[in-house]
Amino acid sequence: MRLEKFDYNLPEELIAQQPCVSRDHSRMMVVDRESGSIENRFFYDIPEFFRKGDVLVINNSRVIPARLIGKKATGGMLEILLLSRRDCPAPTSQTWEVLLRPAKRVGIGTRIFFDEGCAADIIERISDKKWVLKFETEIEFDSFLEKHGRAPLPPYIKRKKGNERSPQDIERYQTIYARVPGSVAAPTAGLHFSPSVISTLKDRGVDIAYTTLHVGYGTFLPIETESVEDHVMENEFFEIDAKAAETINRAKRVIAVGTTSTRVLESVADDRGMIKQSSGNTGLFIYPGYRFKKVDILLTNFHLPKSSLFLLVCAFAGKDLIQKAYQRAIEERYRFYSYGDCMFIM
Repeated sequence: MRLEKFDYNLPEELIAQQPCVSRDHSRMMVVDRESGSIENRFFYDIPEFFRKGDVLVINNSRVIPARLIGKKATGGMLEILLLSRRDCPAPTSQTWEVLLRPAKRVGIGTRIFFDEGCAADIIERISDKKWVLKFETEIEFDSFLEKHGRAPLPPYIKRKKGNERSPQDIERYQTIYARVPGSVAAPTAGLHFSPSVISTLKDRGVDIAYTTLHVGYGTFLPIETESVEDHVMENEFFEIDAKAAETINRAKRVIAVGTTSTRVLESVADDRGMIKQSSGNTGLFIYPGYRFKKVDILLTNFHLPKSSLFLLVCAFAGKDLIQKAYQRAIEERYRFYSYGDCMFIM
């Protein structure tokens, strides 16, 4: 399949720059795969679409404040995005794969300085933008990150200089049920849930199963191959415990919150759709033609054109229906991407 077939034109003003004032007041487009119907609702209406015996599968990965600003000995500023930890010999010594910019005039041996006596040395170059840094801190590295790290917002969300550590972003670029630190980007479909919505779903007899998938930067990298089939996903760590597997296996319907929960379920489900306790890395790439084994309903945000996330949604509901729904969303001024509105695909 040609990647260009999964393109669409989005007015820039529809890219959400701020979260909705209340989490559960985002707009929600309800799409029915069988009838092809499209309905406009609000997220707080979502319990109406659930019934007793349904299982809601959510990703409890917690976003770490993975963006740091450092300074070279010459005074030049560098922006660092932590990607994955390679080694942690001590609480004050950690080695990370990172993205680094600007990458001019840096090389192996370059020392980068941060607040509170933290410094890092470049010890390896992986690619033009990806490097390996060894951090040494005077306080525990995790404490240093909590104090000085910034929310790893995607590049299409703009912030004024000096407002990068916005308390609002630290809180809102995180689901209310996030528990396990490790993601460098938010599982955005979960950002709409409020305590009241969760409570209402439980009152309706809906079970909740927690999975973990640490969202890596690779999820959001553009596909650069002309043919969809030639794209290779970067691996991301996932985990699903025995309790969650048991809950999911007895579900009447499985509702996956986001592409991350979907990829966990589809990575571990066997040919009969049964789930078992599992952990490891998944590089599962879901695109049209894929046969879903476990997910019945999908809650997801509106995604970038020609992205792996958009392809997954097209695989789930059909390319023609999704393109029709996206065009309707543009016409009706839905808010797009991470801080935007959502789609509930029945």
